[in-house]
Order: sequence, then C-alpha cells, then structure tokens
Amino acid sequence: MKKILVIHGPNLNLLGLREPNVYGNTNLNEINKNLEKMAKEFGVEIKIVQSNHEGEIVDTIHHTLNWADCIIINPGAYTHTSIAIRDAISSVNIPTIEVHLSNIYKREDFRQKSFIAPVAVGQISGFGEHSYYLALEAAVKLLK
Repeated sequence: MKKILVIHGPNLNLLGLREPNVYGNTNLNEINKNLEKMAKEFGVEIKIVQSNHEGEIVDTIHHTLNWADCIIINPGAYTHTSIAIRDAISSVNIPTIEVHLSNIYKREDFRQKSFIAPVAVGQISGFGEHSYYLALEAAVKLLK
C-alpha cells in the first residue's frame, strides 16, 4: 500500500478562525477527516502532521525517509522563508506536492516567492480546502 505524508505548517491549526476571507471557514480537523476518507477510497495510507515549528517540520520530513512514497506539504509562511524545509525535501528525494489554500501569486509580494516550488513535483494553490484534495488525487496518480 502506498503511503502519503501530509504536513500542515504554521497557523494552519487556526483554520476556520483565521482570516476566513482568505483561508475559508473549514477547520483543519474537517480537512483531515476528508483527506483520511479520500485516502481510504484511493487505497493509500495517510499520515497527517501539523506543526508551527520549522525544526519539527524538518525532523518530520527526515523521519519519513523510510516510510512515505509521497509528501503533500502546506508550509504556510515557511514557504517564503525556509531554506531548511526546502533542503529537507530535496535531501529525502521523495516526490513532494506543495499546497496552498490561497493563490499566493495574488497576494502580497513577499508571498509570491516559494523556496519549496523548485524542489516539488508540483504546486496547487488557490482552491481553498480543495487544494489539499486535488493534491491527494495528484499524489495517488503520481504513485501509480
């Protein structure tokens, strides 16, 4: 059975409360439940992690080296600042899909640069919670 790791970065634990006009009204638990349901339907195993701490995200990526076949990551604000997360993804050589709820290219200038995109197989942004669902579908297709 193929295994997919989903990493939610900083402040995503506040979804549903945080700037709903930008990030929507769905909370992280709802997104996770939908991802778990979809994973079951697709016949893949899924592990979901959320962290507000850069080093913990790096450690999670390292620890998945012998487990995951694909990573889905929403690095949150670390998208635009973290060379450490970028290097961790590059180091493990596991296909990675970058996800964003909002369209980062329609936002502030500083949000339009991703350190993750160059080491990801693809990026899905701007579809709200559906960005995650599209990423899971893409990961399953990528692994077939």
